Amino acid sequence: MKYIDKLRISGLRPTKQRIQICEVLFNTEKTFHFTINELEQKIRNKKGNKISLATVYNTVHAFEKNGYLKRIPLNSNQTYFDTNVTNHHHFYDLKEEKLIDLENSDVGPISIKRKINGKKIKSVEVLVKLED
Repeated sequence: MKYIDKLRISGLRPTKQRIQICEVLFNTEKTFHFTINELEQKIRNKKGNKISLATVYNTVHAFEKNGYLKRIPLNSNQTYFDTNVTNHHHFYDLKEEKLIDLENSDVGPISIKRKINGKKIKSVEVLVKLED
């Protein structure tokens, strides 16, 4: 099973709860944006499944560390995760608290003029905040 391999590669035992996490995250054609709390609620609401927040947290962070998820920090208090791990941009709807993919073709060329000694740019991703 593909989920068991992802879990084992991430250093996690393939428990029933972790397989449920995989089913929610990776059993879809669409990109899935979520916070840890949103993912926990989605799993709990699915047939009344019981899962601890710690299990969700540890699994998500292990997947992120192994490149299966991408972390998108909005501010110091709010972090989203994305199942689309490619470099791409986002809209963030402040009222709905929702992340929406923005295609690379929708953003013009970006020029970064400042350099930081000993560092190189890994990627440039735009976050556009929307309000009513």
